[in-house]
Amino acid sequence: MPTPHARTAACADTPEEGEQAAPDGEEHPRPRLDRDRATDIPVLAVSGGLLIAFVLAALIAPTATGDAVNTVFTFVARWFGPLWQVLLLATFGVALWLGFSRYGRVRLGGAGARPEYGRFQWVAMIMSTLLAGGGVFFAAGEPVQHYVRTPPFYEGVKSGTQEAANAALSQSFAHWGFLAWAVLGTLASIVMIRGQERGMPLRPRTLLYPLLGERVRHSRLGAAVDIVCVIAVVAGTVGPIGFLGLQVSYGLSKVFGISGGYPVQLAVIVLLTVVAVASVASGIDKGIQFFSRANVWLAVALMAVFLVLGSAGFVLDSFLGGLGTYVRDFVPLALNRGDHQWLGSWTVFFFGWFLGYGPLMSIFVARISKGRTVRDLVVSTAIIPPLATMFWFTVFGGTGIFLEQRHPGTISGPLKSVGMDAAVISMAERLPMGAVVAVALLILTITFVVTTTDSMSYSISAAGTRTGEPARAVRAFWALLMGAAAAVLILVGDGGITALQSFIVVTAVPVGFIMLPTLWTAPRVAKEMAGEQGLLHPTGRGRGRLPTQDPKPTPEPAEPEPEPTRTPTP
Repeated sequence: MPTPHARTAACADTPEEGEQAAPDGEEHPRPRLDRDRATDIPVLAVSGGLLIAFVLAALIAPTATGDAVNTVFTFVARWFGPLWQVLLLATFGVALWLGFSRYGRVRLGGAGARPEYGRFQWVAMIMSTLLAGGGVFFAAGEPVQHYVRTPPFYEGVKSGTQEAANAALSQSFAHWGFLAWAVLGTLASIVMIRGQERGMPLRPRTLLYPLLGERVRHSRLGAAVDIVCVIAVVAGTVGPIGFLGLQVSYGLSKVFGISGGYPVQLAVIVLLTVVAVASVASGIDKGIQFFSRANVWLAVALMAVFLVLGSAGFVLDSFLGGLGTYVRDFVPLALNRGDHQWLGSWTVFFFGWFLGYGPLMSIFVARISKGRTVRDLVVSTAIIPPLATMFWFTVFGGTGIFLEQRHPGTISGPLKSVGMDAAVISMAERLPMGAVVAVALLILTITFVVTTTDSMSYSISAAGTRTGEPARAVRAFWALLMGAAAAVLILVGDGGITALQSFIVVTAVPVGFIMLPTLWTAPRVAKEMAGEQGLLHPTGRGRGRLPTQDPKPTPEPAEPEPEPTRTPTP
């Protein structure tokens, strides 16, 4: 199977690994320079070293570290939050335009490229990678939280009503819906695949290739881009691993009476890390694909269980009502700047989190999406997954609201006293066969986070790889390092996880400026690919409609026959 970094042009005489092709006139190849080594050691060392430094700072001086990070977080949320809100909204708009315009038929990877994975496998890998970041952790707790405490945007909505439930779901959809998915898998992935066609590696620096060309390949700016993007996604992935330890520990204590202390949390993280290392070492075609399919089927089964054991009617009504409210308030919700403190804790936090994932997620999406059309990519990242996510949030969050309406305090009480990790387990306890449902939820949580950890370990390793597939040892290293970081931060206590949550948003500042140019470079490269694939108007101008049939050749005018030569008479 060709690697995603395969060269676009074949050479008759290919140098052996570890050598460079000889310049014209030289008989023997030169030894490969350090910058041509497969693994980029400086990027690996600096990004890994900064993560270790942050974890050590949180361990040695948790209060000082937390205070410093929270101070920067407050500044960032206030002054960069508006930029992120506009950026995510604009990304979704441009992606829709590309997907349903004349460029939607552009085939990523070239006219002759064909998909490597079936549609179900492809969408399952995309969905499992992002939804794992908080799909189970926030799905029940966030809608209930917004139901109990009405968001500022919906201030004035009467509590305890269906309108309040619709508003709670609408606010949750604004965080986990179309905008979040669009920034993760559309424009940046198009630019990334185009860069790969031109011989660039699947690394964050390739997002700047349309602007800087080949200069970005070996420049210090390119190295800096790779480092900040790796740090952002590592912070965003360590968080869900920590959330997993808290949620599974709480679930075990409620279901089986096992003490939910640090030893249990550590055991959960160690188990997850071991499974993630084995999965990412086996590659995309085995471990990552297996867990992605398992996640989807288990998630569908659990949703069916909740609909049957809970209230299917209330959930369906709430989904339609929440979706209608979300569509009605789509733009105002996305650009809301009312309560800055609330926005920093919710909307800006989520937007910064997803934005930080953007470059590395685009690497993963680009790696598995060659052969798909632009329209395929947009529909399967920015439309289908958000709708599925919103229904997922309604099934769990709607069931939580349903139980809260009938038994006030049953969900909101644990949510307030313990946190988000208590909401879904408290909800499962109220359903028939609650213990079985709770165990299934815990298993799903583990498999979801395993998928995020292994796929992001792959993408992080690719970001530090100059040529070829990322080394297996490097992939395993990142999975181990993220698991170890989560274990240490949980040991610190709530301050460690809180500091990490704030740090996620801080790291999104430079990433936002890296993602910003995709708003105009993605349409530009899509136009280039459309021209190469013969999808534009033959003249390149005019109305630009796609030709429905081969244009008839214009007949060339016949050359005039030469006049006969007359012989003059004497």
